[in-house]
Amino acid sequence: MDKFTELAVIVAGIDEEYQNGVINGIIKCARENNANVSVFAAFGGVISISRYDEGEYRIYDVINYDRFDGLILLTNTINDEEVKDVILEKAVASGLPTAVLDCSEHPNFYNVHIENNKAMAEIVRHVIEKHGAKTINYISGPLSNPEAEERYMAFLEEMAAHKLPVDVRRVFFGEFRAADGKKAIEAFRHAGLSVPDAIICANDAMALAVVEELEYLGYRIPNDMIVTGFDNTYNASHHIPSLTTVERPLEEAGYKACEMILGRLEGVEQEQQITLTAAPVFGGSCGCESSNRCSSEDYMRSTYHLINGWKNDVSLLNRMTTALAETESVSEELEVMEKFIREIRCEQFCVCLCKNWDAAFQNEEADTDVRSYTDVMTAPLIIDKGESRQVKEYPLTDMYPLENCSGGNVSYFLPLHFRERCLGYYIIKNSNFPLKSMLCHSIMLNLSNSVENIRKLISLNSMINELDRLYVSDQLCNIYNRNGFVRAADVIFRKCKEEKGKLLISFIDMDGLKLINDNYGHKEGDFALQKLASVISDCCSGDRICARFGGDEFIIVGSSTADNDIEVIEATFHKRLDTVNASIDKPYEIQASIGTIVTGIDKEVTIFSLITKADTVMYEKKKRKKTSRYLRKC
Repeated sequence: MDKFTELAVIVAGIDEEYQNGVINGIIKCARENNANVSVFAAFGGVISISRYDEGEYRIYDVINYDRFDGLILLTNTINDEEVKDVILEKAVASGLPTAVLDCSEHPNFYNVHIENNKAMAEIVRHVIEKHGAKTINYISGPLSNPEAEERYMAFLEEMAAHKLPVDVRRVFFGEFRAADGKKAIEAFRHAGLSVPDAIICANDAMALAVVEELEYLGYRIPNDMIVTGFDNTYNASHHIPSLTTVERPLEEAGYKACEMILGRLEGVEQEQQITLTAAPVFGGSCGCESSNRCSSEDYMRSTYHLINGWKNDVSLLNRMTTALAETESVSEELEVMEKFIREIRCEQFCVCLCKNWDAAFQNEEADTDVRSYTDVMTAPLIIDKGESRQVKEYPLTDMYPLENCSGGNVSYFLPLHFRERCLGYYIIKNSNFPLKSMLCHSIMLNLSNSVENIRKLISLNSMINELDRLYVSDQLCNIYNRNGFVRAADVIFRKCKEEKGKLLISFIDMDGLKLINDNYGHKEGDFALQKLASVISDCCSGDRICARFGGDEFIIVGSSTADNDIEVIEATFHKRLDTVNASIDKPYEIQASIGTIVTGIDKEVTIFSLITKADTVMYEKKKRKKTSRYLRKC
């Protein structure tokens, strides 16, 4: 088999435009060179629930670094510092040629840097000099992110250069999420400060949210306030007014990162850092004439595809959610999954589950296994080029249940989990769906929740079965208790009555249990009861059942087909009891009295009246015994 170059891309939030642009560049370069790309993507930080984020970030544990030739890290998209540090440590330990985006902290890595400082400085300078802004608020990303830090420093430097003060109450630190824009406006309003002339934002997502919130509050942009962003996203350029922002060569950055790794693998020395230039794009949100408008025809075409894709995805999500809610078993769930997954255009879709994903009775607080993948995985559903198949088990170290047999493939690994419970992962191969669909995350989340619901249903059914077993079983003797006997014996009794057959009932009472308890302790008494129960159980074959009816009382019930059944069962009982006594090497003998009846069933007769008859027969035999002989001399 041909050996193809294998590249791993580690990223978070692939549904955002920055990640889209960079990954598109990586894919373009990889396919030109017939290399395979595996994208390991989490959606951490989206829902802001730590237990959920823990499950999302587990997808990075799937990565077997020994299976790759090179790495491309978009760790600047991961907000969790601990997760980021672990990834960087593993990348260093792997010894693989590694490219990072905007991260100069690791000199062993190749760094593709998009210059942020100058472009942000130009935006701030433009707002001050061109539009006369004096009071300026700033909304930043997290300073642990090098890009956020670089943009914030540019803002501070430009404000200082123009001798404008920076009030800390006018600065808000977010996570680059749209929700941070609204939170920032709320924080600024609660600070009780005057309305600023401008709000500079570290990215477009926060800036657009700021515009929306300000317009809701009655402000006009840019008449009452200037708002600027950074990244020149689709929404920024098509917003009215269009956003003043910064254009970054994202696709080129991804292409360069991939090109550097592939060149290094070919033995060609690479520059340690490549710096690409970003440029400001002035638009209506600062009061300038937009320089970024597309033609109305292009806008209409792109908008149609966007809305149509959204409608199709919403329809898929709604229909799938409804259908999955009706499933009550693994087979039903997989059948529904397959039906709707086929609507996603992809060459291959794999549902990969942990071997123990459906395990019942696990204590989640004590059992840390639920937080990690199993060494052996299973793929119960694989849709491969339209054909449905499955792989019963494969080692996690393989990552893929099916081998890549060609080059130029792009596979997306997405987490399948419920909160921190690690259930498995999905693989979507050769599809635009993970990057282009705005509902990819929602659909994967819905599938994951469905898997968890089935797991809980399996656990519930297992628990019900266990409770039922405990309800009908004698825990000491491991046979039916009185509850179990009543349920099982009633079936035999009714069948005999309907078929006008005969019923056999043996009532057994242990002899000398008190003497064993008094002389040797209750532990020995329990042992004797268990051995007697095993003898009684051995006497039951066919439809016959046995139970512990009381403390030292036992019973056998079954249909009778031969005239000598009484003699046969009692002889068998005594013979097996003698065998047990010969083998246990105890200072006492286990003995019991047995009374058996075989009878037809009249219309008014109950099973308990027949049990009373068998008990009477047993008691008459017991009276003729001398219990003192059941103790052996030591």
